[in-house]
Amino acid sequence: MTAFPQVDAYRGGAGLIRVIGHRGARGVMPENTLEGFRFTFDIGVDVLEFDVVMSSDGVPVITHNHALLPSAVRDGQGAWLQREDIKVADLTLKELRDLDVGGLDSRSDYGRRFPDQAFLSGAVMPTLAELCALVQEPQYAHVSLLLELKTDLSDPDIDALRSAQVAAVVDVVRAHGLTERTALHSFDWALLDECRRQAPEMPTSYLSEAPRGEGASCQPDGVTKAGSLPEVVAKAGGQMWCPWFEDVTPELLDEARALSLPVVVWTVNEVDDIVAMIEAGVDGIVTDYPGRVQRLLLERGLGWSARVSTPPVAV
Repeated sequence: MTAFPQVDAYRGGAGLIRVIGHRGARGVMPENTLEGFRFTFDIGVDVLEFDVVMSSDGVPVITHNHALLPSAVRDGQGAWLQREDIKVADLTLKELRDLDVGGLDSRSDYGRRFPDQAFLSGAVMPTLAELCALVQEPQYAHVSLLLELKTDLSDPDIDALRSAQVAAVVDVVRAHGLTERTALHSFDWALLDECRRQAPEMPTSYLSEAPRGEGASCQPDGVTKAGSLPEVVAKAGGQMWCPWFEDVTPELLDEARALSLPVVVWTVNEVDDIVAMIEAGVDGIVTDYPGRVQRLLLERGLGWSARVSTPPVAV
């Protein structure tokens, strides 16, 4: 397997489990905003997991969904959006920047999920270039980017879109000199093949979620027939496996370790679940509440950053 030094940012070890801020720190700050990202870095989190999609004029922007979420987006007059079918890919960067993404509608189901999230006014959807400029600031030289590329698999031109999206994203990362601090990350495993073709210097991270009942799986059809997930990821050329935390077993963790694949689980928010992942010995925990994970690690004498030693815990 080709050595990628970037992967060390996600690899745990003795006394070390990585804390990875999901969309920043979604539990307490508006998600996928520069304000939320800066907060996340300032509390000592070394890794950021975030989502990139494309505007209609070909600009990589940071937002989670292909369509704008009405309960998280306000128009220029401050009113919550009413439609659920407004696609990011149908709007120019200028049109997207006219929207406010600094808070949640507390009356909505989504807003009730995050009652402690701060409410800001004037926060705009950032571009990937703006995030890259932020992590170039000297105080954030330690930050690594777990960059999730989102694709709409229902699009008939999906192959062309994959190629264009990867090219645009890689151009931005390279232009800011951040290839040594970036891993490319996706549920779309065919897109990760394209990432390796266009950016062989950057590691690829494989997201997965096993089928549940009648729900659709977030991993390609036939994967389990080809072997265990760690085996399939390694054979495909991946450098990291990122499963839904409920899919992790001791056997799979052992297989991943034997293959030198860090295991980074998503998205772990409840105390009991965080503790279970700590005790399982995963490499990293993606979470909406990085401070919560930090405290639980400290209580156990564990750290989350190779840069600093773990402070003593008073007893």
